[in-house]
Amino acid sequence: MKTDPNNPILRVLKGERVTPVPVWFMRQAGRHLPEYMKIRATAQDFIDFCFSPDKAAEVTLQPVRRYDMDAAILFADILLIPIGLGRRVEFVKGVGPTLDPIDAAGIDALTVDGAADRVSNVYETVRKVRAELDPSKALIGFCGGPWTVATYMLEGRGTPNKEAAKRFAYEQPDAMAALLDALVISSADYLIAQAKAGADVLKIFESWAEGLSPDLFDRLVLRPTSDIISRVRAAGIDVPIMGFPRGAGLNAVRYAHDTGINAIAAGTDAPLGDFRATLPEGMPVQGNLDPLALRTGGAPLMRAVDQVLRDGSEGPHIFNLGHGVTPDVAIEDVHAVIRRIREFNYD
Repeated sequence: MKTDPNNPILRVLKGERVTPVPVWFMRQAGRHLPEYMKIRATAQDFIDFCFSPDKAAEVTLQPVRRYDMDAAILFADILLIPIGLGRRVEFVKGVGPTLDPIDAAGIDALTVDGAADRVSNVYETVRKVRAELDPSKALIGFCGGPWTVATYMLEGRGTPNKEAAKRFAYEQPDAMAALLDALVISSADYLIAQAKAGADVLKIFESWAEGLSPDLFDRLVLRPTSDIISRVRAAGIDVPIMGFPRGAGLNAVRYAHDTGINAIAAGTDAPLGDFRATLPEGMPVQGNLDPLALRTGGAPLMRAVDQVLRDGSEGPHIFNLGHGVTPDVAIEDVHAVIRRIREFNYD
């Protein structure tokens, strides 16, 4: 069903200040929900789960049904694109994603042409969700930021400081540029296909933007993100695009001004009022409740919610977490946050 243009998230992304503030949570579909765990148990593994449109669509819809969120976000993973590029990706229980670390020769051998087509089950998930999702709710599609995905491809798993990937960027700049180019092309095609399948909003998750020098940030984050957005726009896709340069510090200011994003998500560490003052005038901001406050619950959680609402009140704002929902979050605490947002005095 076609989305109602009066959806509050779409209105915020057009630059409106909407009250009550619209809300959705990163990782809102996940292990804190018993209905998710029931479906997850029927999948062979996590990759099979992501590539099973019926199952992925169902868990995408679950948090919207339970919490009345203003948006659903596609259930998928940022590491599906490496699979499309011909790389092995596995999710190991207790470890997380693992890949065969790529080198310069492996980068030369990447199968860029048709990479997005090789993950086309995801687009069927988007179509199924949009068909079942109430028109009053927005559907968010996404990809991983090229640098973030590249770190996993180069290092083989998540690491604390991404030193090996950064060293590769310094020592083999041409190979690094080639890897990022492959990710730009395939990620842009991936986002274009999601939008054509029914996604109302697109988001780029640059989860490992922290700790980069300005020069590396320019080469590894700013230019590739700008290139993705340019390719998406050149394909005639005009849906809003949000960016999340998590932990980028002052580099996030250049990200907001120079990449072509329509809205920016703030991590937990960003004071929303001060952050907004550095952004292009009227740019919507998303965020940024501390996930630990959500896990803590009670009075500390309500104080944290109120602070985010106050800090975000000076302009277009979408309420969200500074990162994602964790498996130990209590369902009643998510409900409490939603009630607080709906009942908050915005005067």
